[in-house]
Amino acid sequence: MALASLAGRALDRDDDVAQVRAAAQRLAILVCVDGLAGYPGAFRRGFRTPERTGKPGRPKLRETPGLLIAQVVKRYANRRVVSSETRVAHGSAAAVAAVLAATGTGRQINTAFIERLNATFRARLAPLARRSRRLMRREASLEALLYLVGCLYNFCTPHASLRLPAGSESGRQWQARTPAMAAGLTDHCWSVSELLHYRVPPPPWEPPRRRGRKARRPRAIPWVLRPRRVVLC
Repeated sequence: MALASLAGRALDRDDDVAQVRAAAQRLAILVCVDGLAGYPGAFRRGFRTPERTGKPGRPKLRETPGLLIAQVVKRYANRRVVSSETRVAHGSAAAVAAVLAATGTGRQINTAFIERLNATFRARLAPLARRSRRLMRREASLEALLYLVGCLYNFCTPHASLRLPAGSESGRQWQARTPAMAAGLTDHCWSVSELLHYRVPPPPWEPPRRRGRKARRPRAIPWVLRPRRVVLC
């Protein structure tokens, strides 16, 4: 599933990691990235958890146990891939192989799934295509289009890799499924009209947090009784 999209500079690795952490169901995951040197350090920083001790001050950050980082390093010559190498940047090779076997995402480290998703976004959005004449002037507009294409990808596009054998009563060999159906978010393939007319419920209201010192309670001023009549002797 396409869980999040971020439009910005290509060097904002910490923002990318923050999006991945927000969308992750748990922090002990396997991350497969390309050979950029900044990815392993960004994921180590972004997936740290504070260690609460009850003492005043900033808590110490600890690395998340179970986090695995693997890389696919490609070498190019004349704009063509001439060789590739896989490496484990964080964790052990046995743990990475076990996660790949359990999830059914291949026998070796690869970035095929994210590359396939990138190709889908480039095919559906002209500003993302290389050597395109359609450019975006604002990042907010591009980010809105990315989320629109991501919702269409999740709810309206069946995938052959997610299909299931259909029963004999339906008269079909396969039952098509979308990523949202595979994740249990819906029970049918949505139409574009249904997606665009769906009303997202607003988040529950939370009162704003008050900052600064708490206001002191006003002191009770005792009433002074004045005499109604004064007699001078």
